[in-house]
Amino acid sequence: MTEFRPDKQTYIRAHAVMTAFAMAGGMLILWLIDNPHVWTGAVGGFAAVALRGWYMADEVMDEVWTMTSASLTGPYERKARLEDIVKLRTIAGSVQVITRSGDKHLIKYQPDPQAVIEQINAARQKQAG
Repeated sequence: MTEFRPDKQTYIRAHAVMTAFAMAGGMLILWLIDNPHVWTGAVGGFAAVALRGWYMADEVMDEVWTMTSASLTGPYERKARLEDIVKLRTIAGSVQVITRSGDKHLIKYQPDPQAVIEQINAARQKQAG
């Protein structure tokens, strides 16, 4: 059995990137509408992402995925049998799992998403043969 736990540093890094985009986006919108206080877009973007990050941190850090020899089991009763996985890919520090039925799951905030993919693929190969 293998566990994939979210990494706090990866969570913080992802929020730093979101903060930069939110600040730039807020300033751009205010500039486009000709607001004389463009700088407030940066303050609003920073505050929005910081508040979200603080509010969601406890919940997100508890989202552990467990891999057995037959399946991946995640938070909120999410489950994917290894034999049903058709695609694995990285998305900004997370691993997206796509199943044969089209279900999509995210194993979020992994410090090395490629290593997670390799572990899942190794388990799938072991199961297949």
